[in-house]
Amino acid sequence: MAVVIIEMKNEQTEQSTLPESAGYKVFSIVRSVMVYILAAAIIIGALLFASSKNPSKSLFGFRYYTVLTPSMEPVYSPGDMVFVKLCGANDISENDIITFNPSEDSEAYLTHRVTQKLEDYQGTGVTCFRTKGDANDAEDSFLIDEKRVIGVVKFHVPFLGYIIRFIQLRWYFIIPIIVLIAVFFYLMQLYFDRSEGESNAVEDIGEISKNNQGTIPEKETSENIKE
Repeated sequence: MAVVIIEMKNEQTEQSTLPESAGYKVFSIVRSVMVYILAAAIIIGALLFASSKNPSKSLFGFRYYTVLTPSMEPVYSPGDMVFVKLCGANDISENDIITFNPSEDSEAYLTHRVTQKLEDYQGTGVTCFRTKGDANDAEDSFLIDEKRVIGVVKFHVPFLGYIIRFIQLRWYFIIPIIVLIAVFFYLMQLYFDRSEGESNAVEDIGEISKNNQGTIPEKETSENIKE
């Protein structure tokens, strides 16, 4: 019996060190990735939201804007988010894509390509820019002076503008979504834990049966020898 108990303990120790199932590993990886993505999205969204309250603010020297019209297609489409590097007129050249405020009385911003740079416009010492949307047939009917230029577009992320805009305008929908995701992963965790427990229980019963079957003949044999 001592031999059987030792063998049972050894089997249980080996089972406790067995690697997790492939399904559980995949679930753990997906869960970790989703948690990191969700956390990054919340942090980035909060930073972008905070920086958007004041046009003079920026995040690491960048500001972001959501493309609302198709005037810059195929380069930028509605829903894309453009990231604009703040800079002065000296850092802007022809063919650069800039974001600017077309009117002092408007809070709207446009992102168009520079077709002409006019330094010291009409002897005023002010640099002006002529711009055009890539998808438009004609240049813009107005000139942009350097004071109304935000900066040069450095890169963009497709469709990100729709997501950030949704977060900003419908932020109260985000909390239930986060709760649902957390509940989903919690239920999946319970499911895999239960599956692993049932699998280990079945294996324990099978090993105990094998050990008992293997030790009974030895006991009978030893008793026969004594007789």
